[in-house]
Amino acid sequence: MSKSRRYRPCAGIMLLNAEGKVFVGQRLDSLGDAWQMPQGGIDEGEDPEAAALRELGEETGIAPHLVQIVAQSATEYHYDLPDHLQGKMWGGKYVGQRQIWFLLRFTGSDADVNIETEHQEFRAWQWAQPDTLVELIVPFKRELYANVLAEFATHL
Repeated sequence: MSKSRRYRPCAGIMLLNAEGKVFVGQRLDSLGDAWQMPQGGIDEGEDPEAAALRELGEETGIAPHLVQIVAQSATEYHYDLPDHLQGKMWGGKYVGQRQIWFLLRFTGSDADVNIETEHQEFRAWQWAQPDTLVELIVPFKRELYANVLAEFATHL
């Protein structure tokens, strides 16, 4: 199976507020204290930028007019699911995700964030300092997050 078929196409969003902090959410389906930035699948035929804005709205309630696109990753990033999740996520079709990341600047206020969306994914959210972001993230995604942070560092 080719790498592109084994990895679910996905858009990731690094959302910065006016203070330069990054939005992270705590997944409803996670145990412990693992956080992540908004992300989600790219539908067949969907533009990655459109997917990122759609996923942002679905996961945070933030409307597209409240963000400015600052940058898009120059490459796709991949991560593998840990062994105990292999075959359980996405109907067992994928071993992980391949992600195109977008850096967005949030122009709204905290009142514009509503994680209690129709298909709620987060139980809590916070603004995190970029230099503490990687340690908040579930271990199997930490290297990917470090690489995304490094790529977008000149914009932070």
